[in-house]
Amino acid sequence: VQLVESGGGLVQPGGSLRLSCVASGFTFSSFTMKWYRQAAGKEREFVALSSPAGQTRDYADSVKGRFTISRDNVRSAVYLEVDNLKAADTGLYYCNVNYYATEYWGQGTQVAVSL
Repeated sequence: VQLVESGGGLVQPGGSLRLSCVASGFTFSSFTMKWYRQAAGKEREFVALSSPAGQTRDYADSVKGRFTISRDNVRSAVYLEVDNLKAADTGLYYCNVNYYATEYWGQGTQVAVSL
């Protein structure tokens, strides 16, 4: 199982980014995919999830209405559109899959929100 994130960057408050995670080594279309984030000095926290076919999506309260998760099962990719970014959204964003009771993580992509 391998997860590779990309798309992070430095943006001003109110800006947008599109984070991507490309997966390999498992049947992507059969698994729920999640995004987490971790700010400096804080614990990793759940951000969003997508069910295997994408019908069910869930979000942390802090990002509802601003973040959108989507997936492309042909490309084995999951995306996180992050809009109206705030300073509190700064952190390392990780893609995650629970593959037969083992958690797998990518290396993360950094999002920094600052003037």
